[in-house]
Order: sequence, then C-alpha cells, then structure tokens
Amino acid sequence: MQELRKARGYSQQDVASLIGVGRTTYLKYENGDNRPTRKLNELARLFNVSTDYLLGLTDTPNESLTQPLSQSLSKERGVRIPVLGRVVAGIPIEAIEEVIDWEEIPQKMAATGKFFALRVCGHSMEPTILEGDVVIVRQQEDVDSGDIAIVLVNGDEATVKRVKKQKDGITLIATNTSVYEPHFYSNQEIHDLPVRVVGKVEELRRKM
Repeated sequence: MQELRKARGYSQQDVASLIGVGRTTYLKYENGDNRPTRKLNELARLFNVSTDYLLGLTDTPNESLTQPLSQSLSKERGVRIPVLGRVVAGIPIEAIEEVIDWEEIPQKMAATGKFFALRVCGHSMEPTILEGDVVIVRQQEDVDSGDIAIVLVNGDEATVKRVKKQKDGITLIATNTSVYEPHFYSNQEIHDLPVRVVGKVEELRRKM
C-alpha cells in the first residue's frame, strides 16, 4: 500500500483525509496492523487497483478473483476527491475536516496534480456558477490572468473569482458585476493582507 501511495504522490495524511479516517488509522492499514475492511473499496478506487490486490490475494493490481480481468479493465475507475464546505487561511487543504461529500474525477485528470472540490456559497458568480454548485479545483498557488480561481483574502474563507493580473496588482472579478463590483488589490496589499490563490477552477458540477 505504501508503494501505491507514493506512486500517486500522496502523503499518509492525504490518503487518510481522502478516505475519511485519521492518519494513525491509515498508518495501521499501511503497516498491516489492521485490515481496512470498511475502507477497502475506497482505497481500491483511490489507488486504481482491485480489492483482491490490496488484500494480497493476487499479484496483478487490476485483477480481481471475483470477475474476469477483461471485465475489470473495461471500466476505468475514477479517483475520489473530497468536497469541502470551506477553505480557510492557514489550514492545509488536506487537514480540513469539513468534508461534506465526494466527487470522482478521471484518472488522467488526477495524474496532473492534486485536486479538491468546493461547494460554492454566495451569488457573486451567477449566472455562470450558482450557490450550491460544486467546482473541481486543481490545488496551485498561481493562475493565469483570466482564470477563475479560489482566492483567500485577509485570512477569510475562500472566494471564487476571476483573476485579472496587472503590473501593480490583481483584480478579482465577479460574474454578477451588477451587484458585486471588481475589487483591485495592489502588490503591497497582496503581501500585507495577504491575498493568496489556492487553486484553479477546472470544472463545474451542478446537481439538478
């Protein structure tokens, strides 16, 4: 299990948070002190292997003893990421315990970086992004001008805004500009407040 985790670039805390257990509990799974009975399917989906492989019943990662190999490979497993209700300054994404749901992203997408999802609060990005929508976010500290990003301002919870970069600062722009005016932050304010990008919005998901 340790090799699978390291191959995906996850820390022990990353995996523990993604499957909803404490780091000590996951460490016992990895060391073989406990079997992840209730979390077995989640770990298998996360590492893209069969449950039989995790249990040591087969040496082939994607082979399950309960179904033909061709059948197990025909359906590509997605990678589960947590849906957070909030992102707060000073708390690493992987340490936030307010996981309110789970979403799946394609393996190819997951292989390009670390991702989390965020449930949107407020009306500033309407009609493009509505309150209650879920955005899929690539965790990164910078974005290109024009990207929609998750931004932390002045230690408050994260806001979803389009970022416009300028030489003397950045402007955070809402879609609903009739109610929410663009807000400019100078380079000094970016440093002092601070204003910090925590991720780029890659995808929007809306449940009817």
